Amino acid sequence: MRERDGTPPGHLDERTAVLMLHGRSVPVLAGFDLDFKSYSWADALAKAGYDVFMMDLQGSGLSPRPKMDDPRNVNPAQQNLLKPRPPGFTPGPPNYPFQLTNSNSDRDELNTVVEWIIRERGVKKVAFIGWSAAAFTMGPYAVKNPGKVSSLFLLAPIFPPEGTSNAPDPLPQPGFPTFLGTKDGTWNGWSNEVHCEGQREEEMRDQVWNAIMKSDPVGSTWGPEGEGRNRIRNFVRWGWNKTTAAQGGVLGGGVPVLIAYGEHDRQVNTSSEDPELNFSVRALYNAIAGDHKLMVKLDCAGHSLVWEMQHKNVHNLSKHWLKHLKVDGKTQGIFDMNTNGDISPAP
Repeated sequence: MRERDGTPPGHLDERTAVLMLHGRSVPVLAGFDLDFKSYSWADALAKAGYDVFMMDLQGSGLSPRPKMDDPRNVNPAQQNLLKPRPPGFTPGPPNYPFQLTNSNSDRDELNTVVEWIIRERGVKKVAFIGWSAAAFTMGPYAVKNPGKVSSLFLLAPIFPPEGTSNAPDPLPQPGFPTFLGTKDGTWNGWSNEVHCEGQREEEMRDQVWNAIMKSDPVGSTWGPEGEGRNRIRNFVRWGWNKTTAAQGGVLGGGVPVLIAYGEHDRQVNTSSEDPELNFSVRALYNAIAGDHKLMVKLDCAGHSLVWEMQHKNVHNLSKHWLKHLKVDGKTQGIFDMNTNGDISPAP
């Protein structure tokens, strides 16, 4: 966990704690605290007076990565990416033939951090900011623990409205602990969502990848010299769907919710016959039973909007949200945001 404490001296009793959580493939520091120009979202919030915490779940970033140091535990279909081979490595079936973590372990880890913040910083609740697959952890946690969560800001949330509610049997699930990401794959996948002039800077190819590698001391030594591989944990998920989102009227009730996403994001809105892979942002907004819910679609932005031209507007949106829990003076509704940061009701 990393902290950027922006609480002004003499105002400790007014401290507002914010916890930021990463998605599936990007460690938290590369996503929220990129040390390049104005891209650090955490720094922007700290300068606005917030006490900002960033956590990596087990298997991500600088947190422990059990079983992931063994290259044999990489997805067998991706072991060809380990060239030149790490010392002693021979391709083959995983030595640990299971997926690494699951929804229960992720939420338990989140709870440990939340309770530490509440205890050590003397706050009553924590404000959540989550990117992408963080919704699988933060959403259900907020539903079950409204007394610990002051608000929920979900950026580009992954939400399967018809996803399963039940844990698979048995646990751990068969499989392997580790996927691999490459520099070219990361950049080219992102390119599929870039449709506006100036949407991203060319320098971000190196800046983002270098930040990911900085959070992966082992993966950075795999693959081509000087490039490395991004080790991505393989986790089992359940319990985040239209039933969960509506449960008890907590979301949008005791826990106000803001959803933001980019108009060119192909990951949050999909069409799949598999309900576990059929995602919809609008379905999440509709499923939230409480009235205090807002959704903002950002022009000229994709799933990686934290590293794109709209990043400052996202920072400003979050600062306004944390202070007022409103968008355009309202506590409910769907809005569009242009590249100047102007907000208007969606047509």
